[in-house]
Amino acid sequence: MWSALFPGQGSQSPGMGKFLCEEFATARRAFEEASDILSIDFKKLCFEGSEADLALTENTQPCLLLVSTATYRVLNEEFGFAPKAAAGHSVGEYAAVVAAGSLPFSSAVRAVRTRGEAMQSAVPLGEGGMTAVMGLEPEQVFELCRWAEKTSGLTPVQPANINAPGQIVISGRKALLDWIPTNFKSDMFASNPRVKFIPLKVSAPFHCAMMKPAEEKMAIVLGEMTFADARFPVVQNVSAEPVTSGSDLRANLIKQVSAPVRWIECTQKLTQMGADRAIECGSGKVIAGLVKKISVDALKVFNINSMDDLKLAETQLKG
Repeated sequence: MWSALFPGQGSQSPGMGKFLCEEFATARRAFEEASDILSIDFKKLCFEGSEADLALTENTQPCLLLVSTATYRVLNEEFGFAPKAAAGHSVGEYAAVVAAGSLPFSSAVRAVRTRGEAMQSAVPLGEGGMTAVMGLEPEQVFELCRWAEKTSGLTPVQPANINAPGQIVISGRKALLDWIPTNFKSDMFASNPRVKFIPLKVSAPFHCAMMKPAEEKMAIVLGEMTFADARFPVVQNVSAEPVTSGSDLRANLIKQVSAPVRWIECTQKLTQMGADRAIECGSGKVIAGLVKKISVDALKVFNINSMDDLKLAETQLKG
């Protein structure tokens, strides 16, 4: 069974989507539509923008949605790609909901632009952050966060991106994130003595309680948009369950702003539903790397970053 996967922040790179625009009118129309909606030259931003330009959250999110949607449209319209289910990592979930026919692309573009601005402004710069925790399993990271809050007296800190076994990202108050590596004892988890803490270069503490102001903003924005029932289920980050109801898709997108991305469980749910092949619709290979760590060979992921990738995907789709 084929499924579609859509990447989130961290997958962006200069030149993203360029080969699609050069080869397919479908992709060019998506770029033109997004540019008209937000009065932004997305070809210039995606093709010529610097890494710093693309790393600005308010730019990153619409760019990722655009390139993912353009990729999906090319696959669907030109190569007959018809997935039976989908999932998206963080902002990638918007592209999944668009692909499933629940939310119009025009509405999603406006929503993710606002989402990026709201998440960026929710916390004063420097007060929050995110740290990758390498070497611990999800339940251990939850325990680590509870211990840190209780022992330090600071809040909040919580698992934000449960990406793959041994690769969890925590998010919260920067002072607490700085406190954890200094006070962590290697014997806290006897089975995993070698734990690494890697501060991430992000501008805000995404997917934690500090994002509540952004969640409240998105409740208003998404509440004014029409969500139809999806043509195929989207396994959502908040619940790690397949959802088709338009109202439920909206509610989970709102909660997702301050809730953890349960990507391990999302991937496992797709395989339980029968997915054994997937296409990563968007820039980069981040999702493929995570899925390989989660499901080994249970879910084979194909990437679309060049015409050669497209030809390989076409061969697999025909097969």
